[in-house]
Amino acid sequence: MSTKALDGSKDGSKETTKGVKTLLGNTQKAILKLSIPMIVAMSVQTIYNLADTIWVSGLGTEALAAVGFFFPFFLMIMALGAGLGIGGGAAISRRIGARDKKGADNVAEHVIIMMLILSLLFTVPVLLLLPWVFDIMGAGDATQMAVGYGRVIVGGSVIIFFANNANAILRAEGDTKRAMYAMILGSVLNIVLDPIFIYTFDMGVPGAAWATMVSFLVTALLLFYWLFLSKNTYVSFDLKNFRFKWMIIKDIMRVGLPASLQQMSMATQMFFLMVIVASVGGIDGVAIFQTGWRVNMVSILPLMGIASALVPVAGAAYGMMSLKKMKLALYHSIRYGLIFEMIISIPIFIFAPYIAYIFTWAESTADIRPDLVIFLRMFVIMSFTAGFGMLSGAFFQAIGKGFNSLIVTLFRTIIFALAFAYLVGVILDLGLIGVWIGILVGNTIGAAAAFLWVQLYIRKMKRKGFHDRYLNRSPEVQRMSN
Repeated sequence: MSTKALDGSKDGSKETTKGVKTLLGNTQKAILKLSIPMIVAMSVQTIYNLADTIWVSGLGTEALAAVGFFFPFFLMIMALGAGLGIGGGAAISRRIGARDKKGADNVAEHVIIMMLILSLLFTVPVLLLLPWVFDIMGAGDATQMAVGYGRVIVGGSVIIFFANNANAILRAEGDTKRAMYAMILGSVLNIVLDPIFIYTFDMGVPGAAWATMVSFLVTALLLFYWLFLSKNTYVSFDLKNFRFKWMIIKDIMRVGLPASLQQMSMATQMFFLMVIVASVGGIDGVAIFQTGWRVNMVSILPLMGIASALVPVAGAAYGMMSLKKMKLALYHSIRYGLIFEMIISIPIFIFAPYIAYIFTWAESTADIRPDLVIFLRMFVIMSFTAGFGMLSGAFFQAIGKGFNSLIVTLFRTIIFALAFAYLVGVILDLGLIGVWIGILVGNTIGAAAAFLWVQLYIRKMKRKGFHDRYLNRSPEVQRMSN
């Protein structure tokens, strides 16, 4: 897997990897090559989520409710793990771009140690508080199942944290293929194990949790082998001589902390949107929103995959001091995002009645089918504008401006979307259609504002001579960014 580098790194290393060469090579090819594996992996994960729900639903409504009560905690685990991974990955990519392998190694070591500390700080108190919290939430008869499910997941949170962060390290050095293999392995294994643990072993709801944890464990072991034993990744680890460095912790957290808050803000958005929807549309409105949103998530999978590619590519360009390469990374990402959205969203718009029928085939749900068709067709329009906001946020993460990215997300998903949904749906009394219009308008305005902010920030960097510093670097490094 290793090949000769085009120039030496700061620590004198002459070795690099295929993924690193991709990061430092042609920007357009890098975005496409790194994003496709992540789109595939995320698609498989989406299929797993749907299959997991189907298997648990066979246990009854209380079982679904038990898993639902734990969902905020699961989002919290994923948000904390993803935030640290995004922050560490962006810092690694910037050092790769600067040809600082020793620095990249040190960041990776910090990510692993910080992950272990974070998992300990999270696991112990949450395990103790689970029964009390579920009681406060009103889980009622589902409390015992919720606690049984939650204790398995929370008890193994260190495995989830490691899998997420190890995957982020691979993506940071441009190795999205192996990151994809790990994600697909876990998802497929979980689909297979769910019915075995739930029904064959007669473990019920906790069986679903055990299936999830076994899948994460296998994925984590594979990632551990690649990072610590195979010796064919770009970053390497020397944990025996590890020492904390405040500047590296600060560099990771200035992106990682806002990234975690971003993930949590999306859960907050969903909560308040459901409150608004329920207030104007009742149970039927919530059913339309929840079902339509799941389909909408499928339509934005390409944007999520491209955003995961933009962070390391633009981060490496930042480390190179190449403003031109950074802009190309952003613009190619947006162009590919629009192309992929056309491929997915246009069929959803055309075949919306048939898609709606899949989720409303039962007589008890047939009444919401026309409204679901309207929702699906309105929200595929949003998928075209959402990319400008999502990718602008990813660009800020790449260059270490995590709080800029957080502000972009807060304005796009909470402030504008919630405000317009409440204004049009509730105050103007246009009902569910008004809520959908409000969400669409709010997200569009937020995305446009985010993209404008990025353009202004790029101009600011140019005025401050960021590209001039790049021109003073060695001719070899300059050639790699063209």
